Amino acid sequence: MSRHKSSVFIAALATAALSLVAVPEASATAATAVASSTTAGVAAAALPTDWTTVVSKNSGKCVDARAAASANGTAVQQYACNGSAAQLWQLQATSGGYYRVNSNLNAAQAWDVTNVSTADSAPIQLWTYSNGNNQQWLPVEEAGGTYHFVNRNSGKCLDVPGASTADSAQLQQYTCNGTAAQSFIMGTTSPPPPPGTPDFGPNVSVFDPSMPASTIQSKLSSVFSQQQTNQFGGDRFALLFKPGTYNVDANVGFYTQVAGLGLSPDNVTINGGVHAEADWFQGNATQNFWRSAENLSVTPPSGTDRWAVSQAAPYRRMHVRGNLQLDDGGWSSGGFISDSKIDGQVQSGSQQQWLSRNAQWGSWTGSNWNMVFVGVTGAPSNSFPYPPYTTVSTTPVVREKPFLYVDSAGAYQVFVPALRSNSQGTTWAGGTPAGSSIPIDQFFIVKPGNTAADINAALSQGKDLLVTPGVYHLNDTIRVTRANTVVLGLGLATLVPDNGVTAMSVADVDGVKVAGLLIDAGTTNSAVLMQVGPSGSSLNHAANPTSLHDVFFRIGGAGVGKASQSLVINSSNVIGDHMWLWRADHGSGVGWTTNTAATGLVVNGNDVTMYGLFVEHYQQYQTIWNGNGGRTYFFQNELPYDPPDQAAWMNGSTQGYAAYKVANSVTTHEAWGLGSYAYFNVNPSVVEAHSFEVPNTAGVKFHSMVTVSLGGTGTISHIINNTGGPSNSSTNVANLVSYP
Repeated sequence: MSRHKSSVFIAALATAALSLVAVPEASATAATAVASSTTAGVAAAALPTDWTTVVSKNSGKCVDARAAASANGTAVQQYACNGSAAQLWQLQATSGGYYRVNSNLNAAQAWDVTNVSTADSAPIQLWTYSNGNNQQWLPVEEAGGTYHFVNRNSGKCLDVPGASTADSAQLQQYTCNGTAAQSFIMGTTSPPPPPGTPDFGPNVSVFDPSMPASTIQSKLSSVFSQQQTNQFGGDRFALLFKPGTYNVDANVGFYTQVAGLGLSPDNVTINGGVHAEADWFQGNATQNFWRSAENLSVTPPSGTDRWAVSQAAPYRRMHVRGNLQLDDGGWSSGGFISDSKIDGQVQSGSQQQWLSRNAQWGSWTGSNWNMVFVGVTGAPSNSFPYPPYTTVSTTPVVREKPFLYVDSAGAYQVFVPALRSNSQGTTWAGGTPAGSSIPIDQFFIVKPGNTAADINAALSQGKDLLVTPGVYHLNDTIRVTRANTVVLGLGLATLVPDNGVTAMSVADVDGVKVAGLLIDAGTTNSAVLMQVGPSGSSLNHAANPTSLHDVFFRIGGAGVGKASQSLVINSSNVIGDHMWLWRADHGSGVGWTTNTAATGLVVNGNDVTMYGLFVEHYQQYQTIWNGNGGRTYFFQNELPYDPPDQAAWMNGSTQGYAAYKVANSVTTHEAWGLGSYAYFNVNPSVVEAHSFEVPNTAGVKFHSMVTVSLGGTGTISHIINNTGGPSNSSTNVANLVSYP
C-alpha cells in the first residue's frame, strides 16, 4: 500500500476516521526509492558536502562571482582567494551523478553555460536554476584528488581560457583535454567558529548572534539541502547557537541536531521556525527519523511550528511561543517530547502514537491509537481507549539528558540534570534547573579519525566523552568503567562495531549517562551491540542510576547489518529515556536472512524503568524482561514484516513471538500505554498468537494496550496471553484497558 499523501487520506483525516486507516512504516515502493537514492549518494560520497572553494590547479586562484554580485548574468571568473562568500559554492545532486553548483550569495543561482551553447569558449555565468542540462555538471575525480567538471548539455569541460593566471578571467566551457586549465581542487569550509570555541571537528557549526543572519541561514539551508532525503547517508551535523537572538529558519533534515547553547532554552531565541517537514516524501512523515531539536526558544512567524516526525527524532528542552503541529498532512508515526513548554496548543494530527514526558502546554488536540502523557502539565485526562489517552500524573524517577552549554563567562560546559522523583513539568520553567556542570576540559572530544583505542585510552585516564558528529568504525569495544562517566553524542554520532565486537559496555557502577548515539550493526554478527552491566550484576543503584537518553540501534538499512541482541541491561535501576531499537524494514541490506536479529532488548536487572521504548521488526521476541520491578511508560512496536511463512516464525508450537515478553519468574512488573502492530507484507497469512506474554500474577499489571493489523495484512489473535483481540482483516484495531 502506498504511503503517499492522497485525497482519500485527507478526506479520511478531515472526517476523523484516521483511526481506521492502517499504515505501516514503509511500503515496498518507498523502500525501492530509498535504496535507489542511497546508491546514488554512495557514489558521490567523496565530494564535498558543505560550502566549498573551487580552486584552479593551474593558477591557484578561486572560482569567484564577479564583484560579489548575485544578479542573473554575473560572470563566473577566477580571482585571488580571499575567503569571501563570492568564492563559496555548493554541489547539490540532480540525477545520474550530475550536480548543480550553487552560489553562496544566492543559493537559487547556479553555474550556467550562456545561451545553452554547445560551442567551445561559451562563457560561464550565474543564472537562476531551472533544471537545464546546461546548468548541470559531472564532477570527475582525477589522480591526486582534483576534479574536472563536464557539462551535461555540451559534454565539454569547465575551463580557464588560455590557461590564464590573471584575476578576472571568466571561465568557459571547452572540449575536454586533460590540461591543468580544466582541473580544480575543492575544499570544504564553514563560517569560522566564535573565539574560544573548542575544536569540535569538521561537522559542528557554532553560531554567534554577532554573525550576519545571511551567513547563518546559508549554512542552515546548505545542511538541510544535503540532508533532506539523505536517509541512509554517512553525513552527520550539529548546528549550535550561542545565547542570543537569531532571525533564521532551521529546517531539520536527517542526522542533524539543532540545539541552543544556553543553560535555559530561553537563553537562545529563534525568531523563525525550527521545524521538520515531510515535503521530500509527499507529506508522509513516517520515515522522518534521526534528527533532533533541543534547548531553544522558538517564535514561529505563523504562530505554529511543525515537528512532523516518527521514531528517533527527540524534541527536548524546547520552548515554543505559539502552537506545535506534529504532522504534515500525511501519515506520521512518532514520537517523543520531553522537558518542553508549548505556550499554545499541541496538535497531533495523524500521529499514530506519541509519548510526552515532563512537559507543559496550553492544550492538546488529536489522537489515533496510543497517546501517553507522563508528568505533563496540561495533559488531557486519562480516557483510554476513547480517545486513547493514557495519563500518568507524575514521573516516578527520571534524569533529563545532559547537554552542552556556554556559561556566562563564555566557557563551554556539559550540564548534567539532577535525578528527579515524582515530578511534573519541565526542569527549567521555574528558574535554573537542578544539576551539576562539567567543564569541557574534562571531556575527550571524539572527532572523525579517532579509534576505539583512542577512546578507551581517554576513558582510562578518567575523561568523559563528547562524541562529535561522524560515523566511527570500531575494532574494539568502548569500555565505560568509571562511575558517573558522561558519554554525550552530538549530531547523531554513529558507532559501527566491526568484526562482530560489542560497540559499548558499561560496568555495574553508579550514575553513567550515555546520550545521543546511534549504534549501527556491522556486517559481521555481533552477539550484543551494547551491554549495561556484566552478566550477574547485583548492585543497587537506586540513589544514582545509570541512564540512557536518545540511544538508538539499527540493524540494516544503510547496508547489511547483523546482531543477535541489540541492548542487554544487566544492571539494576537503569533508566531508559527514549530509545528506538530497529531491525530495518526498508533500505539496503534488508531481508529475512540478510539483516538478521533475534531480540531488541533484554532486561535482566531489577527496577529498570523505560520511558518511550520503541522496538521493531526483530525476528523473535522484540523485548524480554527477566528482572523484577520493571516499569515501562509507552511501548511502540511493529512485528517483523518479512516472515516468509508461518513455519519460519514459530516459537515452539506457538504462532510467532510476542512483542513484549515478561518472564514467568517475574513477580512484579507494570506497564502503561503499549501498542503492537502487524504488517506481514511478504506473507499476509502469517499469524501472531499474542503481542504481550506475561505471567498471570497480581504483581504484573498492564494498562492501555492496543494491537493493530495494518491494512488487515496479517493477524494478531490476542492482545495479551489469551485475552483481547483479534486484530485482523475484519477488525484492524483491538484495545484492552487493563490486565489482569
